[in-house]
Amino acid sequence: MRKAPKIEIKPKDLKTLTRRAKSRTEAKQVVERAQIILLCHEGKPVNEIAGIMGTYSNKIIEWRDRYEIEGIEGLNDKPRSGKPKEYVGLQNKVLKKLSSPVPKGYGRWDAPLLAEELKCSQHAIWRVLKKDEISLVRQRSWCISTDNEFVPKAADIIGLYLNPPVNAIVICVDEKPSIQALERKTGYIQTSNGKIQRAYKSTYKRNGTLNLFAALNVATGNIKTKSTKHKTRDDFIEYMDEVVREYKDDQEIHVILDNYSTHKKNEEWLSKKPNVQFHFTPTSASWLNQVEIWFGIFTRKSLKGASFRNTEELKEQIEAYVSSYNKDSKPFKWRKREVKGSQIKNNIENLRN
Repeated sequence: MRKAPKIEIKPKDLKTLTRRAKSRTEAKQVVERAQIILLCHEGKPVNEIAGIMGTYSNKIIEWRDRYEIEGIEGLNDKPRSGKPKEYVGLQNKVLKKLSSPVPKGYGRWDAPLLAEELKCSQHAIWRVLKKDEISLVRQRSWCISTDNEFVPKAADIIGLYLNPPVNAIVICVDEKPSIQALERKTGYIQTSNGKIQRAYKSTYKRNGTLNLFAALNVATGNIKTKSTKHKTRDDFIEYMDEVVREYKDDQEIHVILDNYSTHKKNEEWLSKKPNVQFHFTPTSASWLNQVEIWFGIFTRKSLKGASFRNTEELKEQIEAYVSSYNKDSKPFKWRKREVKGSQIKNNIENLRN
């Protein structure tokens, strides 16, 4: 029986070939060739490999020899003569079209619309989108601050995160208004394809709302909250009294706030609290306030999918979650590498080329 000599594989190639051989997304021929080379690397006979792969011996020898001569690049298809590839230059056409206005009556580009405009198949469009890692479904929003003092205000707040004054307390404060006590049935269902999914009834009952004040201790990640019926200035001041009461009168406290009206014009209260200083985020930049991160976590983990018969149940839910969260609370790490007051206007062609 003829044996295939054991071939040597570079460590970098071995990692790539192993990934390809196990892949469920690569083309069939790519997976097959990687498996052939790995079996040759194990020193298995040619006929045995052909039997395992369900092919003929000459094919095993061909890919083995091509790898030995050309390396991993030799496993790629060679350019073929005959009819040229269809949709030449389709990638650039797709990128250019995505940067142009959509036809009247449409809100955004999708694969069928692009295929119709470019006179090609939807499969060709999907291949381009997949290759360039472009998603036409997922979206992200952004907010551009037009505050003329964006830079100094942002620097002031980020400085408190990264290098706070010695022995000072830094607290992020905000409110989540009008949290609805929605009541509706929830559970699980099995879909027609056998998958189990969370489900909820399409109709619901509104049982009132609550406002939630929250203060995040930047150094510890601990959260202090208070539920109120309203979010007036008096409610805010009363809450701030409770927050600062936990510290000594001479403890330096820096409070980060957004520009909501009840946060402003509180000079009288601040004059009685000389150890407390307010720092306001730039206009349209409340994302600089770290407590917004916690509100996002709280909404996903405590409110989404929950049902409340009244606001008292909603209040109990909030208190229970905060108590649980504080047991393992950790400070958030500021990871934003660069903060700008405006965003460069770009298009998809610049991003992908």
